[in-house]
Amino acid sequence: MSDKSLVSSNSNNPALQRQMALSRWDNEGGAGPDGPHKGLVPDEVSTEIPELTNTELVQLRIRVIALENLVITLLAGASDQQLDLAREMATYISPRPGFTQHPLTIQAATQMVSLVDRAGQFRE
Repeated sequence: MSDKSLVSSNSNNPALQRQMALSRWDNEGGAGPDGPHKGLVPDEVSTEIPELTNTELVQLRIRVIALENLVITLLAGASDQQLDLAREMATYISPRPGFTQHPLTIQAATQMVSLVDRAGQFRE
């Protein structure tokens, strides 16, 4: 059975749909429904990533703070169902099969729930 027919046959099961979407990210590196975009950069091209400068790190921190506050703002206007969904999605953060839980993964899930909780302070 193809993924498309499986999705349509289980369209009434949102938990299964979320799990399938997340597994696609794991299996395809975040690619869309057509699969990973391989071959765009030849394998023999070396892609050395330079170290970030202090200025770049500061800019990244500023952007993360801004994005966190934007997410909190959006969550503050979300329905209870959407907030429950965001909390549920945090439980799906897990390592790939065969890998152990990493502290950063645990912290990411905790941060997601924290953002939802912080948004609750601004709800009417």
